[in-house]
Amino acid sequence: MNTFTTLSKVPAVTIGFWIIKIAATTLGETGGDTVTMTWLGETTSHPNPYGYLIGTAIFLTVFVVLAISQIAAKKFHPFLYWATIVGSTTAGTTMADFADRSLGLGYPGGSLLLLFCVLASLAAWSRSLGTVSVNTIITPKAEVFYWITITFSQTLGTALGDWAADAELGYGGGAIVFAAMLVAVAAAYFWTNASRVALFWTAFILTRPLGATVGDFLDKPLNQGGFNLSRPLASAVIAVFIVVCILVIPQRPGVHPGSPSAAAR
Repeated sequence: MNTFTTLSKVPAVTIGFWIIKIAATTLGETGGDTVTMTWLGETTSHPNPYGYLIGTAIFLTVFVVLAISQIAAKKFHPFLYWATIVGSTTAGTTMADFADRSLGLGYPGGSLLLLFCVLASLAAWSRSLGTVSVNTIITPKAEVFYWITITFSQTLGTALGDWAADAELGYGGGAIVFAAMLVAVAAAYFWTNASRVALFWTAFILTRPLGATVGDFLDKPLNQGGFNLSRPLASAVIAVFIVVCILVIPQRPGVHPGSPSAAAR
């Protein structure tokens, strides 16, 4: 194999990857809420009755366009990849809100349905390609499974985050709980022989509810336990932070396990 065919289409999983991922999930929450709650009026006295459906249509369309562009790309492009991640997380926000609120499934029902979708996607991926490792994202088929699974996981994370925040935990408490769970996953990575693939997907799912609760903590009213920041302003600040991180933190594609450079590690 040559170098081109052995490099993954997604970034190497590093500390920098997780920093940007958490910021992207937070932006997904504030960005999605900016459209459905602020612009379409879900939190105003004259809400659009189809706000969540319209928001879902907008962000899902943007995400599909970005995902197609990402899959069609010949190599890893940091800004395209992270734009697609943001697209998936904003679409996940509005889809989860649409299922939980507009369709009336509620947070428990929506979370269970989405968990099933994530597990079914991973099972189909594993059955088709023999692995769900992100280091093997070197073919269009693998990328299709990757982005389908990510979209379900982002939507699940939104439902879990909102469920925790609306329960007794509150937004701050929910963020602490999910952060603690991520610390536990990190500890398992460094100090146990647990499956790295399973730990990755567990962490990937958990970063979404962490971002959801942090995003809600920033923009929800003071009487609901939030900071009452402007959603558009919060979204803009987080977007700038992500761009700076992409520019400052080294971005490199993951390496396929079968490549010579991987074997040498």
